[in-house]
Formats: sequence, C-alpha cells, structure tokens
Amino acid sequence: MDLWEAILTRRSIRKFKAIQISEDLIEKILRAGMQAPSARNKQPWHFVVVRNRELLNQISVIHPYAYMLKEAPLGILICGDSKIEITIEYIVQDCSAATQNMLLAAHNFGLGAVWLGIYPREPRIKALRELLNIPPHIIPVSMIAIGYPDEKKSPENRFNPERIHYEKW
Repeated sequence: MDLWEAILTRRSIRKFKAIQISEDLIEKILRAGMQAPSARNKQPWHFVVVRNRELLNQISVIHPYAYMLKEAPLGILICGDSKIEITIEYIVQDCSAATQNMLLAAHNFGLGAVWLGIYPREPRIKALRELLNIPPHIIPVSMIAIGYPDEKKSPENRFNPERIHYEKW
C-alpha cells in the first residue's frame, strides 16, 4: 500500500480477531511512532506495549470508550516525558504525531487500530499511572488498540473545501 492510499483508506477499527501480532510488526509500528516530527527534536515519547489480557481488560474499564481492548491482542500507550520536554503542549503534539504515524503503519501492515484519547482526562491519566506503574514525570497522552480487523469499513471522504482559507480568513 502506498502512503496516499494508506491516508485515504485508514479507518478506526474497533473489532479484532483473536490473532496475536508478531514482534516484528510491533517493532515496525513503534519505529513508525519514533519517526514522527518532534518540537525542537526533543522526542519525549515513551511507549508501553500491553499484550497481557488481564491488563487490557482493566484498561477497558478505566477508559469509558476503550471497550475494544477486551478483544484487541495489543494496546500501545503513548506517553510523554516531562523531564525531556517541559512544555505540555509540545508533549501532546509530539505524541499525537507519533500516534498518527503508528495508526498509518498498522493500517499499512493489514492491521486495524483505533486512537483512544487519554490526555487531558485526569482520571484516565491517574488510573493508568497506577495500573501500569508509570512514574509521575511521564504523561499518558494516547493509546492505540491494535489487532487484525474483524470488521471492514469503507473509505470516507472527509475533504471539505469550506474549511480551506487562502492567505487570510
């Protein structure tokens, strides 16, 4: 799949087959995340790879919209390190860019994935810190549920020329 096709056909997938994802594919997805652009090239990201069924089920309870983790064989939590980058807005931007790269990489490899927002929801941040033993200077930003898709979604055209402004508003 080329990049243009990946961008236009990627969709949020919430139903997964009970098939494990290889270490090789997990590493490729993580590499894609680490290739994201980063403010001042600080690269403040850390990734928590979660494959343990009990932990995935617990996270699905913590996050009100993460029910799909009950089926997903893999979750990756994307976090930012406030000792590397002190500006929270840049942490969020950098981790969001990493998240998008990872979603596109997963799609490219025939996997389905969905972005789960964590930051700025304090209850989610606190609960994930406790559950996954995350230090206080590490900020959970987003999580991706990943697996082999058990649903097919058609591409969606989201292009809206009314949202484009040239030179001035």
